[in-house]
Parts: sequence; C-alpha cells; structure tokens
Amino acid sequence: MPDASRPAPQPELTALFATVRQHFHDVIVPMWQGPGWNAELALPYESLDAEHVPLPPQRYRAMACARQLYVFANLIGEVPQAEERASALFRSLQRHFHDAEHGGWFYSIDPQGAPLDTGKDLYTHAFILFACAHYWGKVREPLVESVLNASLEVIARRFASADGLYEASLKRDWSTTGSGPLQNPLMHLAEAFLATLSVREDANVRQALLSLCDGMSKHFIEPQQRVMMEKPLKAVDNWFEPGHQFEWYFLLASSPLLRDGKLHAALEHSFGHTEQRGVAPDSGAVCATLALGSQAGPRDATQRIWAQAEYLRALTLRPGSQGLLLRQLRALQQHFLHAKGWNECLDAAGVVSRRDMPSTTPYHLLTCYRGLADYLA
Repeated sequence: MPDASRPAPQPELTALFATVRQHFHDVIVPMWQGPGWNAELALPYESLDAEHVPLPPQRYRAMACARQLYVFANLIGEVPQAEERASALFRSLQRHFHDAEHGGWFYSIDPQGAPLDTGKDLYTHAFILFACAHYWGKVREPLVESVLNASLEVIARRFASADGLYEASLKRDWSTTGSGPLQNPLMHLAEAFLATLSVREDANVRQALLSLCDGMSKHFIEPQQRVMMEKPLKAVDNWFEPGHQFEWYFLLASSPLLRDGKLHAALEHSFGHTEQRGVAPDSGAVCATLALGSQAGPRDATQRIWAQAEYLRALTLRPGSQGLLLRQLRALQQHFLHAKGWNECLDAAGVVSRRDMPSTTPYHLLTCYRGLADYLA
C-alpha cells in the first residue's frame, strides 16, 4: 500500500518509470509471445539471442515455464492474448513436467519433450506454487487451485525437514540426495507462501511461513553483520549475495505478517552494510557475490539484471529513497535495457558479458515494476 506520509514522487521518476514499463510491454513481452514461443511443445524457449533467435534447445525447465505463467497471469487484461498464453503454460506445466508415478514435478525435459532431469527440487516446486497462486488469483478456476493445493501438499510432505526448513533437492522417488537446506529455494518458497496468502486465507501456509522465517533466522543469518548467507552457517565456503539480501528485504518489509519479525529486523540492520559493500556509489552497479569481512572486495563483481531489479524494488520500501530510486532506475535503463530487449550480465567494468536473454528474466523485471507501480500509486 502507498505510504500517505511519503512525499509525492518526482515527476522525473514517474516519467522514467512510464518509459521503462512501456519498454516491457512493447519490447520484452512480444519476444515471448512470438519468437520465444515453441508452439509445438507449447513452452517458452529457454533463451533468445540478440536478434531474437532461440538458442538451440538443450532442455526446457519447469521453473522457466512457471515463471512465464506468472508473467502472463499478471498481464491478463493488460496485454492481448495474455489469458490464452497463461492457460497454455499452465497446461504445459502439467503435461510435460508432472510425475504421474511419484507425484511432484520433474526439473526438466529434453528438446523432444521426454523427461531429462527427473530429480525433484524445491526451487522448481516453489515457483510452481508461486505461479499457480497468481494465476488462480486471476481466473479462480478449480483445476488451478487443485494444482496449487497439490504443490503445497508435496512441499509439506516431501521436502520439509527440521526447524521449519526444507531440503533443496530430492531424487525422483523422493529419496534423499543429502542436499540439506539452501537459501535461494527457501526464499522463493517464502515468496510462494506469501503469494498464496495474498489470494486466500490459509492457516497452514501462514504457520509454515512463520516457521520458515524462524528457521532462516536461526540457521542462515550471520550473527555479526546480520546478513543472509547462501548456505547454513556451519557450511564451509559460504558467501552472501546483495541481490538476495535485497530480495528478502522486500518480501519481509512488504508483508504485514513478517515486517516486525526477527528475520526482517536482521535484514533491516544489515541493509546499509550490504549497500555499502555491494552497490557501486557512482554507477549503482550491484555486484554478484560477497565474502564475509568488511574489507573484502566482491567475490564476483558481475552485474546481473535481476540483482539491479531487486535493489530497485527494495528501495521502494526505504524511507527517503527517491533520489536513489531515480538513480537506480536510470542505471537500469541505461546499462541494461535496450531497443531489442536487455543485457543479462555486465562484467566488473560494465561491459556486456552475457548477450542472450533467458525466458526467466521477465519475472524479475515484472516483480520490480509492480513494486515501483505501488510506490508511485
């Protein structure tokens, strides 16, 4: 909800956001309606090159299908044919990836549509739940809610481990891989639980979300700097990622249920530290990974478009951030967006290091733009 006490947005910020959002509708969405769509399999290609030609397919992932379902579900009523595309993506999720024998969903299929990586991972299942919650919120079809319920059930029954946490990956038959919990899939599970609670009352999901946040506080928050580590605290070779700090911050700070909790307090405490070490003050570039220790430089200074988007979105919830928001939106437009789409990655010097455009990135841009739209409302 917009904050009534906040100053009115600068006209320059409003105008720039209108331009950036138009770019999304005019350039990015048509890429996936046309050249990025494999009509035979009814799935998005994994990636397009700079000329919008699909990269030769090696696989199709359930997670990529689910992210595009989220995008087109949210564009229903805004973009022609969005409802038809969302419906096709939902059907494809079930047709190609659902494991009729063991339940749950496969990680990927091969270019001919046969199961490829048949493992079961939390990241994939979290995105299926997330996408179905958003899609069901739009269409209210019983079949969509039944898949939403099935994904909740399989996550609770198969992936749940100790302290409110969940295994990152399991074998096809649900036997253990010994993965243990990892930060990123758990964050997307929190996001999926929040999406579910945004479309219906659900006491079990509410409790699972609170328990998950307690588990994250206990096992992933580094006690000195209060940053969110990528692996549990006892793991060797651990690190943290500014993009994920900002993503967690937004999820927690935007939720009335979570914003006064221990986990939010930790991310609030460490926000300035993450900014200081992870965001270049001149260019606004967000680096990929950092090691603990305040003197250390980036472990990886690659600039990724999704991390830029997450920092922007987090700033919409920071008091007194209008000037920074304008700088960061300008940086996104100037360094990452272009007439044929976007730059996925820049190197430490700001030179494009990845030119292809994955089907999974529009999800990050749309979540960012929704946050900005709420801020400017």
